[in-house]
Amino acid sequence: MILRYGDRGQDVRTLQAHLNRAGAGVAVTGEYDDATEAAVRSVQQRFGLVVDGDAGPKTLSALAGEQTSHLLRQGALREAADRIGVPLAAMQAVNAVESNGAGFLSNGRPTLLFERHVMYERLLMPRPGESRDTRQATVDELVRQYPNIVNPVRGGYVGGTAEHQRLALACQLDGNAGIESASWGLFQIMGYHWQRLGYPNPQAFANAMADSEGHQLDAFVRFIESDTALLKALKGCKWADFARRYNGPAYARNLYDVKLKRSFERFSAAVTHP
Repeated sequence: MILRYGDRGQDVRTLQAHLNRAGAGVAVTGEYDDATEAAVRSVQQRFGLVVDGDAGPKTLSALAGEQTSHLLRQGALREAADRIGVPLAAMQAVNAVESNGAGFLSNGRPTLLFERHVMYERLLMPRPGESRDTRQATVDELVRQYPNIVNPVRGGYVGGTAEHQRLALACQLDGNAGIESASWGLFQIMGYHWQRLGYPNPQAFANAMADSEGHQLDAFVRFIESDTALLKALKGCKWADFARRYNGPAYARNLYDVKLKRSFERFSAAVTHP
């Protein structure tokens, strides 16, 4: 759960109490007001987290004194924005809207979503000395035995830590194809992009995704850098074009472009009026 400006209730009261234990001195009203947002920003800045004024699991972890070194840093977002030549507010907007909120699960493993239809496609790729018919028969048998891992139809998602169980079984069938068939980390980068992004092999990509949200951000930046049209859209803050290229044709249904535009305006305003 993420608490934001304008929210009300007991969760906000609890947040305000945590902020006060960290020395904020805000009134415990149960209303996420200007003072509460400012206190959250101060805490995020103190711990080097992304400064957005929203109180999510990362901010609460910092307030609880938990380890946060593997989490995304504000400085990393700034460096990424400078690297590809876009406003910091644009990078903050993409992180707020396009990332899935957390790059790691509660057990410390990277977030991922295993795609069984991609596994099916990767396994169908020709093998040396094997005919197309033989390969098809082999994959068809795997579909019969493991329909939730290998399947021409997308689906079978179970979410959370259970996705790692699906990945583990897929990797027993084919290690590289398993890694390539999952979307990884904050920005849900598909593993089959590893070569395009400059990683030496799929395992190196997976290791980077498991290391930190900073490395997950680096993979996203590499992805943007490798797509001239996507980079141009981001530099121009052409949100509909960016969302269409990054999310696919269903972007409008999920209002990704609208959310990106609003987030960009919000972060731009925060720079002007901190």
